[in-house]
Amino acid sequence: MPEYEEQQPLRTIVYARVSSHKQKDDLERQAERMVNFCISNGWQVDSTIKEIASGLNDKRPKLIKILKLNYPIRIVAEHKDRLTRFGYNYLSTLINGEIVIANLAGTDKEDLMQDLISIITSMVARYYGQRRGSRKVK
Repeated sequence: MPEYEEQQPLRTIVYARVSSHKQKDDLERQAERMVNFCISNGWQVDSTIKEIASGLNDKRPKLIKILKLNYPIRIVAEHKDRLTRFGYNYLSTLINGEIVIANLAGTDKEDLMQDLISIITSMVARYYGQRRGSRKVK
């Protein structure tokens, strides 16, 4: 008789992120909304991760720690851009489990607009980062 590996249940992790310390109150409300979303779907929340960092930053220690977990997880985020500005499809493909986005863009047009906004935001952030670097050199 073949041995079957017992499948582990998904552990639910709420991930909330804001870009600046000025938005700390928004961070708390976002996390609370996502916990309530999980409860309404019948999921037990195993942990809530809150991070203050740019969505363009690919060196977010708390998100990286989640992605390195070696057991099946369900990451719950309010919007795709709370998780990442770019590379969402890579994350959803590579993650050991699933990603649940509570508020998906309603239409292809809205999704396209979000992509455009992300690209502009990225370019502006790089531009101002270069300006800040040149001021430090002076």
